[in-house]
Amino acid sequence: MEYGLIGGRLGHSFSKEIHEQIASYTYELKELAPDELDGFMKAREFRAINVTIPYKQDVIPYLDWIDPGAEAIGAVNTVVNREGKLYGYNTDFAGMKALVRRIGVELQDKKILILGTGGTSRTARAVAFAFGAGEILTVSRKKSDTAVTYQEAETLHSDAQYIINTTPCGMYPETEQTPIDLSRFPDLEGVLDVIYNPLRSRLVLEAQELEIPSEGGLYMLAAQAVYACGHFLDWEMRTEEITKAYKSVLQEKRNLVLCGMPSCGKTTVGKQLAEALGRKLIDTDELIVEKIGMPIAEYSELCGEKAFRDMESTVIREAAKESGAIIATGGGAILREENVRALKQNGFLFFIDRPLELLTATPDRPFSSDADALRKRYEERYDIYCHVADSRVDGSGSVESVSAEIIYLFLGM
Repeated sequence: MEYGLIGGRLGHSFSKEIHEQIASYTYELKELAPDELDGFMKAREFRAINVTIPYKQDVIPYLDWIDPGAEAIGAVNTVVNREGKLYGYNTDFAGMKALVRRIGVELQDKKILILGTGGTSRTARAVAFAFGAGEILTVSRKKSDTAVTYQEAETLHSDAQYIINTTPCGMYPETEQTPIDLSRFPDLEGVLDVIYNPLRSRLVLEAQELEIPSEGGLYMLAAQAVYACGHFLDWEMRTEEITKAYKSVLQEKRNLVLCGMPSCGKTTVGKQLAEALGRKLIDTDELIVEKIGMPIAEYSELCGEKAFRDMESTVIREAAKESGAIIATGGGAILREENVRALKQNGFLFFIDRPLELLTATPDRPFSSDADALRKRYEERYDIYCHVADSRVDGSGSVESVSAEIIYLFLGM
């Protein structure tokens, strides 16, 4: 390959989309087993590559020259082949600095916990030092001379003011995992997570729920890719390219999620949106029917509401891992916090707020089969819809007008 990314597992990577938007070259993803790295690096059959977990330190012995900043960090994520000689750089450093500036936090004199011990952890330490941080601690599963354990972090260092996660914990496909319990740190002022798939990791979502400034790794990925591209092509890259790349990939990867009362038009609007935006429509109620092999009303009567809600959560958990889709949810999907969290990891939630008098009770909807049941559900759920949704849309108009408003808001982010 000419340009690309090497690493252990790359199924989660967005790098191809970002690089091919920044420049005109073809960017390949190449997964390498540990015993394949030596042959690949010695062959030098590439023009320029990025390097990710677990090889950011392993590639260093193959380099003919290493940038002093990368050498000080002890990790390389960009290698350029110039007339047969390999030059190593660390654009993660500039990318993480851009992420810190984006979130607008102040690291000077602050106590910082860095989760993980790999190459990105070293970068995070260098960035924290560059911003004048006070005490910087590395957190690892195993205690060492240079790292404290997670238990020690929670008990002895609960006064930490910033947490930076550099581990893959919570990365696709294990999106429900989180590396540490944020509730143990009452003085937190900010959380950064280098994970970008999902767009909002469980750690970032928990920070947002606690009203702690937080950000995932997509902006850092875009920034380091822009700086890497500059090395690849020997170009002077502009800061504007970072914002352009970030917004483009975010728009492409983010799910558009519809929630609201039964009969508010989620499926109908979803079909209109899918056609207009050229995206796949995922209807969670339809997926449930496929799995249970019978109508939802029949299943709920036969097995009870809890069994149905459990099945709904299973379906939502899988649908939420998709990217770039339209997801139409069932009316009660937002009743479980786990469903909302899953949908928000990759999605932006729109509440289609259709007035009660325009909603219709039908026998095939087990929890709103008549007017009284529908009214009760409306009163129980309305505040929840408003609370969990990222945006509320007036659902009293036509399908076309509701769809147009959602598209305008979604594309304007």
